[in-house]
Amino acid sequence: MTRTPTIAIAYDFDGTLSPGSMQEHSFIPEIGEQIDAFWGRVNGEAARLGADNILIYMHEMVKAAQREDVRFRREDIERHGASVGFFPGVVEGWFERLRAYGAERQVRIEHYIISSGLKEMIAASAVGDQFDAIFASEFKYNADDVPVWAASAVNYTNKTQFLFRINKGALDLSDHAEVNAYIPEDDRPVPFRNMIYVGDGDTDVPCMRTVKEQGGVSIAVHPAGDAKGAEKTAKLKTDRRVHFTTDADYSDGSKLDAYVKAAIDKMVAVERLKTLER
Repeated sequence: MTRTPTIAIAYDFDGTLSPGSMQEHSFIPEIGEQIDAFWGRVNGEAARLGADNILIYMHEMVKAAQREDVRFRREDIERHGASVGFFPGVVEGWFERLRAYGAERQVRIEHYIISSGLKEMIAASAVGDQFDAIFASEFKYNADDVPVWAASAVNYTNKTQFLFRINKGALDLSDHAEVNAYIPEDDRPVPFRNMIYVGDGDTDVPCMRTVKEQGGVSIAVHPAGDAKGAEKTAKLKTDRRVHFTTDADYSDGSKLDAYVKAAIDKMVAVERLKTLER
């Protein structure tokens, strides 16, 4: 091989790596509200205004903290991120193990987040330092580190742009020229055939379909023992949105672990074939 091929694994966050929504772990309890009440208000306000749910939930977090006189600065948001829990195996070496697995096969494994959740919370979580880039919603802060506006809002319709940024190595969100420049697929840092997307539901469908249709691998996960979640992911497979569905168990030797490693092996084989064909 003339260069070390790169395989990128992109993950949704809420419901994929972490149970539920990140706000449910400590923020909503801290403002003294029930989870259903908070999201009911967000969804109701978004429906009333015909607005983006992501922008509304960000605004509601700010308003709720002000209403309940709860401190809500960048460091508080990061504190909430540090309290986020994860599915089995995520914290126990999943990312390091796959990087090592790739290194043994002479490929580089990169990990990315593409999430509608808050970038600040993800970065401050127990696995925040494991990602090559985090594409997620983010606040703009004033001089006192108080959120005053949405700097970035990631929803299911614009998630796919980040796949193309990974594909082309255009990770700087302020650079629009690089992501739109023409680059032959084989010359891109991460060809779509070397991409794995892991998600959990309907909001991941555009990314799942894009990766699958472009030659990569798409996976849908659900909490172990969650019959409704298993039914939802099974439908994604029936509808040909994903290749594989399984429990959100990232432990060494799990079905997910075995499938991702098999997908990596297949991608390594294809890269070797292409090297011989040159």
